[in-house]
Amino acid sequence: MAPTATTTASSEQELLETITKLASLGPIGHANFKSKVALGKDASLLEEIPASTRARYARHNIDISEGYPVVPDNEQIPKFVADAYEIRNKDFPYIERGKNADPEKKALFGAATEVRDLTKHIGTEIYGLQLADLDDKQKDELALLIAERVVVFFRDQDLSPNKQLELGHYWGQVEVHPQVPRVNKNLNGVTVIWQDYYRKKYGLGLTFKRSIGGNSQWHTDLVHEHQPAGITHLHNDAIPKVGGDTVWASGYAAYDKLSPAFQKFLDGKTAIYHSAHHYVDPLNPLKGPKYVEREHPIIRTHPATGWKSLFVNRSMTSRIVGLEPEESKTVLEFLFNIFEKNLDIQVRFNWRPSKEGLGTSALWDNRISQHNAVWDHEGLEPRHGTRVTSLAEVPYFDPESKSQREALGLSLD
Repeated sequence: MAPTATTTASSEQELLETITKLASLGPIGHANFKSKVALGKDASLLEEIPASTRARYARHNIDISEGYPVVPDNEQIPKFVADAYEIRNKDFPYIERGKNADPEKKALFGAATEVRDLTKHIGTEIYGLQLADLDDKQKDELALLIAERVVVFFRDQDLSPNKQLELGHYWGQVEVHPQVPRVNKNLNGVTVIWQDYYRKKYGLGLTFKRSIGGNSQWHTDLVHEHQPAGITHLHNDAIPKVGGDTVWASGYAAYDKLSPAFQKFLDGKTAIYHSAHHYVDPLNPLKGPKYVEREHPIIRTHPATGWKSLFVNRSMTSRIVGLEPEESKTVLEFLFNIFEKNLDIQVRFNWRPSKEGLGTSALWDNRISQHNAVWDHEGLEPRHGTRVTSLAEVPYFDPESKSQREALGLSLD
């Protein structure tokens, strides 16, 4: 029996009512969260702020009187995937600050007491400089150094979240996430990185036996964006006496690990990258969580160095466009392992400052890296930081660009 106009209208009305009810619910949240997402004042963990974090905020007059961290109210958080797409779905202007910087970095290096490369391929630590005091020329040179060395570290920093946000705006449009906790309502774009908080409020299941989840897995920040992350700046102000390290791996070096034939196969190919948070699809609301997805080049060219980098990560790369599912799975698994299993293209950094009461900053380029926060302190000591991410260009692949080793005249064997 064919459906009548009355039954069709009734079905459409039921679907509309279902969508309306779904829109009134709390956000679905993050793939790693097991508990209901806490919102507004219910999300506060003010009484458990680490002492060193509280002291930093007091020193820089940061208001946390309305609770900490601040999480957007339910009506401010997109529930439907189309709304999440629309937050940033068009090109916006981007200036590559490192592109025209002094390649010798005389202003930056001249003001430092020491500059030390931590490994051959990735990671540099700078001593004797305060990030809060850098002038524009030094900021440009630092952007170039990050583009070359992937991640740069500064210990003993007296840095306010306000100044961290100011630096982020200099390097690009600062990402303001619609869901994640931030320091306060006046510092949109300064997110809180505090795994103890996510464990207690959202059920993030980190334990000794299950130490993967949240930031403790190999990932690259914000790959689902139309213009994904460039420089991310994490300032840790509460650091375990032992443990709590972070590991980074170089996308430049990962690309150079591949054979010329495999490089040629991947050059110009694209993949689908998805968000960490998920939403509701209004066209099929009962199907389950829906991610924001974008298509980007697997091999991308960095605009400052002109070097090719492998741009995939296990947490948020879904599939390679144009390959059969099993082909894509096999190739991606191989590429993930290049980052994760080659110790010579990684740097492991311990955050401890040498001066009591100060913090440590790491600044890395997400276009050319992955990172993983090591969960070995098991939450027995606090680990807390504030993060600002500057969004960069629309990813592109320049077929005329060279690999890092090729550009530097190093052996390709």
